[in-house]
Amino acid sequence: MLKGINKIISPELLCTLAKMGHGDEIIFSDGNFPGESIGRESGAIVLRSDGTGVPELLEAVLELIPLDAYDNNVYLMDKTEQDRDLKVEIWDTYRDITSKHTDKDIVFLERFEFYERAKKAYAIVVTGESAIYANVILKKGVVK
Repeated sequence: MLKGINKIISPELLCTLAKMGHGDEIIFSDGNFPGESIGRESGAIVLRSDGTGVPELLEAVLELIPLDAYDNNVYLMDKTEQDRDLKVEIWDTYRDITSKHTDKDIVFLERFEFYERAKKAYAIVVTGESAIYANVILKKGVVK
């Protein structure tokens, strides 16, 4: 156990965050995201955090890593056409959390565009998050 590290950050996640370089991306997904199959196809590191929601992990992780200051750095999976009228409240939570760490706007990616970007991610953390459209990609920045 380490001092100053949120207890929801597993040793594997801490190691993964430390190994990531500038521009590497990590996904924090809801429980419905096909993280295992995307990870198997792409070779990304796949970690599990089944007892944790995405907002809690975002808050903990963003205390440890910077977001990219030179490029877009937070990406969300946009709603499909059939869900256009659906209110996705977790997006407001993500805005509140990430706005403390970046001045860049969140970028929304169409579902399959999100999956394609996910195939290039360094790591995927599959959580127990039950909210839909709760998948987020973070792009790591430079520690100054």
